Formats: sequence, structure tokens, C-alpha cells
Amino acid sequence: MSALYLDANASEPLRPEARRAMLAALDLPGNPSSIHGDGRAARKLLEHARTQVAARFGCRPRDVVFTSGATEANAMALHGFGLGQGRRILAGATEHPAVLKATPGIDTVPVHPNGQIDLGALEAALESGPPALVCVMAANNETGVLHPLEDVMLLCQRHGALLHVDAVQAAGRVPVSLAALGADSMALSAHKMGGPKGAGALLLRPGLDLSALLPGGGQERGRRGGTEALPAIAGFGAAAEAAEPEACARLGTIRDAIEAGAGVTVLGAGAPRVPNTTNLLLPGAPAETQVIALDLAGVRVSAGSACSSGKVAASHVLLAMGVSPTDAASAIRVSLPWNAPEDTAERFLAAYAALRARLARHAA
Repeated sequence: MSALYLDANASEPLRPEARRAMLAALDLPGNPSSIHGDGRAARKLLEHARTQVAARFGCRPRDVVFTSGATEANAMALHGFGLGQGRRILAGATEHPAVLKATPGIDTVPVHPNGQIDLGALEAALESGPPALVCVMAANNETGVLHPLEDVMLLCQRHGALLHVDAVQAAGRVPVSLAALGADSMALSAHKMGGPKGAGALLLRPGLDLSALLPGGGQERGRRGGTEALPAIAGFGAAAEAAEPEACARLGTIRDAIEAGAGVTVLGAGAPRVPNTTNLLLPGAPAETQVIALDLAGVRVSAGSACSSGKVAASHVLLAMGVSPTDAASAIRVSLPWNAPEDTAERFLAAYAALRARLARHAA
């Protein structure tokens, strides 16, 4: 039996639509900035991908800035709308390191024990100083918790703040629209929705622009220099079109069966979540031990953000939710991919039960 891949929040399996688009792009020799026939063919493919991303996530094609990934997109927003405009930067305490480490001097806003941002604390922070750039992710990468972005947006409008949303883990799993939300910018990553690694985007609201973080030859309307990675971007566009949140809803049934059968604490269960993610706490069992044991049983899960791989430690996300350091180091993340088989819950629970039985024998 093949391995059971349950680490989609680190990277989704490549969708067949994305693979086909990438292979077609690889056959084009032209640079999208060249004006000859091959260049125009490459440009046509680039703009088709831009239109696909814009259509899925509620913005104009001209307001899609392709990047190397969401880390770069987040950095562009924080430098362009925060530091570049002299604004304070406020970020939720459970944001991804790509936001929290993008620049020094970020002030964090606490979250409730269920993982959602504390709106009262955010309003107090907005009232306490000059205009700010507020950074709140749509869905947390470790717990799947969805933040109340509509309420956050209203607070930002009331206090003259800009809002940047890291939508990496929500995109393709729940409806996400820059226009519907009214945010100023949004970061996306192709490989978190079944596209290839190495492509992402920063979406901008109409009329908002920024100086290039990476100046160069004037690509992306002068907002991001460097020749566009056409095969990766083509795959990104195809994945964005194929990643329908309605199709992802079935994963919620599998996720709920896992939680019901695991018989342990589910961190973040008190808040709305994306349907593919659960964070399971098994007190006294180091997360690294659980991940290795499940891996040997053919089940791939993680101990938190993949960006911290090789550094298994208590998660800053769980600590911000008030989980003790000991318990935070004993939680694993199970994140279901778009193509999770129907027997996923059964197979995971069998491996998880064997893990718990083995730990109990060693403790006896």
C-alpha cells in the first residue's frame, strides 16, 4: 500500500491540470518580455495565468504581481505598505514566520485560546499610535483556524489602517476574494493549492501600488524585476482554476472522523477552521516521536510549520493560544491533500492507535 500523505499544509500534491500547463510552458523558448513571435507566445501564456489567478481570487489581472512564493509576496507588502509608507506594522501573534520575520519592529496582537485574533486588543493597538499596516492571515497553517477578517477589515477602515492578508492556507479550501473582503493586499502560494513550488503572487486592490522590492528590468509593471518563471506561473494559474473550495468541503468529513476517532484534544477546535486541517495533542508524547513513528507506518504528518523543519520545538502558534510549552511540543498537524483517498481516516486512525499502544507499553 502506498504511503498516506497528510502534510498538505506544507505542500499539496501537484494537480494534473498544473502538470499539463507546466509541460506546455516548458516547450516555449521565448521570454515574455521579447516582442518577437516566441516572446508574444510566452506573454500570452503568462497573461492567461494572471487572468486565472485574478478570476479565482477576486481582483483585476493587472493587480496580480507574480513572485517566487508567498514569502516574497508578504515581504513586498510589509516593506511597500509598512516601512515604505512609514506605517507601524501590527501582526497577529500566530502569523507565519514569513510575516513575523519580514522586518524588525513588528508589534504582535494576541489571540484568544481558540486561535482567533483578539479584536479588542487589535482595536486598542490601532488607537494607540499613528496609522498602521495590519497583517492577519486568513487561515492558520498549524491549526487551520480562520480569522474573522470581515471584523478586522472594519477596524482597519475605522482607524485608517491598511490590511494585508496572508491567504496561503485558505486559498482553494474556502472561498477567498480580495474584492469581497476589501483588503488592500493578499499573498498566495502556488504549491499550497496543488501548483508547483517556486511561484506565488501578491494581489493588490485597485488603485494601490508599491515600489519594487526587487527592482530590475521592469517586469510585472515595474513592481517585481526578473524574468517571470513561466512554467511555474502557468502551473499556478491552472491550479488556481482547478482548486475549487466546494470540492475541498468533502475533506471536512474525513477530518471530523479523524478527530472523533483519535480521542485526544484538538487544538483550535473551538473556532471555524479550513476543512482539511486538524492539530492533535497527545500529552507526554513528543511530536518528533509521533511524526517518526507514523512515518515508519507509512503516514506522513508534521510537527508544525514545514518552515521550521529540523528544529522541532514548541510552536509559537500554540504558545500564543495559551498552550503550555510541554503540551505544545506534543502536538502534531494532520493536513489532508486535495486528493486524499476516502479511507484516509481509517488508515490514519489504525496507525495512530498503534502509536498510542506502543507509547503506553513503553510507559508501563
